[in-house]
Amino acid sequence: MKRLIAAALAIPLMLSAAEVKTGGARTIEVDGKYHVWTDRVGSGPIKMLTLHGGPGFPHDYLECFEDFLPQHGVQFYYYDQLGVGNSDQPDDVALWTVDRYRNEVEQVRKGLGLNKFYLFGHSWGGMLGIEYALAHQDHLKALIISDMTAGIPAYEAYAQKLLAELSEEDRKTLAKYAAAGNFEAPEYQQIMIGKVYAEHLVRLNPWPEPLERAFKKFNAKIYNTMQGPNEFVITGNFKNWDRFADLPKIKVPTLIIAGEKGTMNPDDIRRMGKLIPRSRVVLTKGSHLEMYDDQENYFRAIVKFIKDVEAGKI
Repeated sequence: MKRLIAAALAIPLMLSAAEVKTGGARTIEVDGKYHVWTDRVGSGPIKMLTLHGGPGFPHDYLECFEDFLPQHGVQFYYYDQLGVGNSDQPDDVALWTVDRYRNEVEQVRKGLGLNKFYLFGHSWGGMLGIEYALAHQDHLKALIISDMTAGIPAYEAYAQKLLAELSEEDRKTLAKYAAAGNFEAPEYQQIMIGKVYAEHLVRLNPWPEPLERAFKKFNAKIYNTMQGPNEFVITGNFKNWDRFADLPKIKVPTLIIAGEKGTMNPDDIRRMGKLIPRSRVVLTKGSHLEMYDDQENYFRAIVKFIKDVEAGKI
């Protein structure tokens, strides 16, 4: 009897990682030693991998996708990039680069066994999606770039234009604390969050719970290393990133969607559409997080794009 019990207890240890059933969630090994978390939603024939924003911001705020995509046959994957959310969080600043994250996406694709899939990227995820498409578009069926321009210099120029809409007093306050490098000052934060973010990041009050949850998990070290102190001050290592000249190389069907009230210049979004051969441009009335504050138009455009790609219309 003791031998039977011992044998029974040993059975789970004999299962391989691939055999362990965990619903749709699983981890993928990257760089030979780290693990990133993914989760599958839906069971349809159309496959999509999502790239969240940030950098350093987890997948949680994309949960609204569950209400719009699976019923249209889309099986999509959440994916927390290394250092974020449910994935491993090593404390190594050398890991936080565009090139390494691009390579990570390819490792995740292989780990999930995806091919001829839709790659969706929001904000920084859109930037990462452009990078991936330029390196590995042979694996893609289509690309969705959400709320991201193709160059940080253009992004910075538009950010300054948006900040110029503030009152002279508010601009002076921001400039004072920025000059001192004190971006966490209450007066600075009050203007950025209460006025700038409320107008251009998400135009809802209170914020949706998944967005609040994502902010609580936010990895500021990654964000500060790659972007800088906030959405409007770019000092990180991707400051000079610019892919406008390379956009004509993207040959797969591409949806470029952004909110007119967001942090990306609508003119830059239209310019991207002219440069990518098989592209469609959609501008909603929403903000940077238009999947919440112009939800119906946002998902209607994404679903229509997917259906048109499946029908060979793009």
